[in-house]
Amino acid sequence: MSFDPMAAAVAWFDAYRAGDIETILAMYAEDAVVHCSCEGIKIITSTDSLRAYWDDRLRKRPASHLDNLQLSEDGTVISYVTREGVVSALLTFDASGQIASLTCGPSN
Repeated sequence: MSFDPMAAAVAWFDAYRAGDIETILAMYAEDAVVHCSCEGIKIITSTDSLRAYWDDRLRKRPASHLDNLQLSEDGTVISYVTREGVVSALLTFDASGQIASLTCGPSN
C-alpha cells in the first residue's frame, strides 16, 4: 500500500476541525518543524512547543471548513477557513508518512 499525502492532509484537517489535539500531535514526526505566520512568525521545533502551539491554535483559530486541497512538488497544500479568514498550509511528509513540516499563513 502506498502513502497518500492528500488523504493524510485531510485526516490532519479532520482532526483539527474536531479539536483532537492527541490525534494531531501523533501525526507529526519527532523532529517536525512548524513555520507559522498567522500571528507574526513562529518556528516550533520541540514536542512541548508543538503541543502548546496546537492548544493555543485550537482555542483561538479553530478551522471551520475546507477551502482547497492540492498536491504540490513538496507535499500537500491545504487551505481552510478560520474566524480570521482563509489559511493556506503546506504539509510535507517523511518516509513513514508523518508530518515533517507544516508551513502556514494567511492565504493570499
